[in-house]
Amino acid sequence: MHLTLRQLNIFQAVATQSSYTRAAEELHLTQPAVSMQIKQLEDNIGLALFEQLGKSLFLTEAGQELLGYCERISEQLRDAEDVFDSMKELTRGKLNITVASTANYFAARLLASFSQEHPDVKLSLKVTNREHLLKDIKINGCDLAIMGKPPAELDLNATVFMENPLVVVAPANHPLCAETNIPLSRIAKEPMVVREQGSGTRFSIERFFHNHGLSLIVSAEMSASESIKQAVSAGLSLGIVSSHTIELELETKRLQVLDVENMPIIRHWYLVHRKEKKLSPIALAFSEFLLSATSNKPRN
Repeated sequence: MHLTLRQLNIFQAVATQSSYTRAAEELHLTQPAVSMQIKQLEDNIGLALFEQLGKSLFLTEAGQELLGYCERISEQLRDAEDVFDSMKELTRGKLNITVASTANYFAARLLASFSQEHPDVKLSLKVTNREHLLKDIKINGCDLAIMGKPPAELDLNATVFMENPLVVVAPANHPLCAETNIPLSRIAKEPMVVREQGSGTRFSIERFFHNHGLSLIVSAEMSASESIKQAVSAGLSLGIVSSHTIELELETKRLQVLDVENMPIIRHWYLVHRKEKKLSPIALAFSEFLLSATSNKPRN
């Protein structure tokens, strides 16, 4: 059975007006055009929808059933229109954000602030590693992503919104904590706890040391910044992490940032989506909110 909204709209007008002529006037159509659409509708259903008794037009049993469906369809279409209007007005909708694990330290706060401005918007925050984040983007599993520098080979729209400084951290009782302007060559002699091979952070650290003619002494590899912080705090060795991840540890004096020459290593955070993706009004609003909310945006 193949029905069109146009046919149902015409049928509903005829049923409401109990007249082909008055329905045609209401819809600004000719009476033959209305009659033809009703005939096609009856042929598709295989049942008569109207019966003419004298000068009066009545619905058949099938017509009464169809009118009930038409009324429910009309109500759902009105609901859909209300939903779309609300989405355009940013009063409701859904936003799916995927963020790199390190970015979660500030992304959750930003989303909470955005949610206060748009309380009826449903927010979904997924925290994952770089590999799964890129997969999420490829399969259209998120509206927006927050990550380090995205790979050039992917066709992405990437906007820098904030710096991501990498710093050397040590236990608060480490001898180097009392020194200033520590030579990078001195740091290179210390064992380091760093992120795993393949992570963007690890690549940036190794490139930084290589550019200064130095190499890392890796004592341990960790797949999360939280593990690195715990290892350094326990006295395993020094570590290199994003400054965004150590706010609590600095306040509680479990860790200290070392004063190292030529550091921090400056990376950047990017707001990313596929170039061909059409962003919803909510996603566009969050993009604007993020750019205005990050006070330490890099200067051009």
